[in-house]
This record gives sequence, structure tokens and C-alpha cells, in this order.
Amino acid sequence: MSREEFLRRVRDGLKALPDDDRTVTLFPSHRHSAAELSDADRSTIVELFVERLEHHGARIARVTESTIPEAVDAALRAQRANIVVAPHGLPEEWLELWAKTPDNQVLTDDSPVTADQLDDADAMVTTCAGAVADAGAVVLDGGPGQGFRDRTLAPECHICIVRTAQIDSSLPEVLDKLDSRRPITWCGGPTAPSDAKARNHGRHRQRQLIVLIVD
Repeated sequence: MSREEFLRRVRDGLKALPDDDRTVTLFPSHRHSAAELSDADRSTIVELFVERLEHHGARIARVTESTIPEAVDAALRAQRANIVVAPHGLPEEWLELWAKTPDNQVLTDDSPVTADQLDDADAMVTTCAGAVADAGAVVLDGGPGQGFRDRTLAPECHICIVRTAQIDSSLPEVLDKLDSRRPITWCGGPTAPSDAKARNHGRHRQRQLIVLIVD
């Protein structure tokens, strides 16, 4: 059978199927299972992640679960941030310490927020869907604590909380864990968006990435 005849039969067969049978959903349980890593291997991957992030100009701090609020507070105060974006699903306690200062304001999806308010925000705090060690990048897929209604605007500073278990050595391992139905955002070191000058205030801002790695 020729290649053309084979492809013709495949096309004809697909046309004869009901719409619901033309696609197959791959559920997480059917994906390739990642091999269990030893503590030494996990430590090596995290060290590589830190090295690559620092190479790209990101700032890193190692924290524990209980010290996340203090670490977020310290990072925001170091940036002199007064207005912070908190995506829906971000644990409220992470910003409680910083928000105790009267002049500090938290913008959330739970209240009306204008594009100008987002543009004027000093920082954004998020979780992540995963992280790639060899690329020195964190990945957001719009899950809890990761997305905001207007994804085209990003504050000058992005503080991302990454757990060591979320860090994989290479891109294919991370891609296998993402929800392909959601918009994917990759974050590395400082970036200056090409559309920055087109913003209302005409500012060309370099974004600072601060990664808090939770052991």
C-alpha cells in the first residue's frame, strides 16, 4: 500500500467517527511517571536551578514553609513596594505581615481592578506550576495563585514561591506536568518588555524576578 493510500484511509476513517471519538484526552495518571530522586540528586537539581537563575540575574532566597510570610515581607520591603498584585488562590497569610503597614495595598481578583492600577503596581507574588533547572526558569499555567485577569500587564517585580519538589532537571519533565488547556507563562531573569513604551506611562521597566525556594 502506498503512503498516499494509507493516509487517505486514515482521513476517511476519521471522517466516519463521531466528533467525540476523534480526540483522546490524556489524563495525568496516564503520563510517564518521573523516577524517584534521591536526596543527593534533588539537591543537585536545586543547586543547578539556583545557579542558572543567578546567571540570568534573578534573586534567590532559601526559606521554609513557616517562614514564607517573613521572606515575602522582606523581599517586598527591599523593593520598596507599596502596591502588590495577589492572584486568586494565593495563600492570604503570605502577605498578611507586609499588609499590616497602613500604606501598603494588595490588589486581588476578588475586587474590581483597573488596567491603570495593575500598571502602577510595584510587585506581584505568585506560586508556580513547575520549574526547569537547566533553563533557570519558572513556569506558570494560570492555576491557583498564578494568574490574573489581565496577563498582558506585569509589575516591575515578580516574587515567585517555588517548592523544591516542583523543580525538574529539564523541560520535558516539566511539560509533562502542565495543564495544556491553560495559558503557559515562562519566567527567567530580569526582562524589559518590548511593549513597555506603549504603556500609559511610557515607562521602559526592567522586571526583577525574585524566587523563594521552599525546602
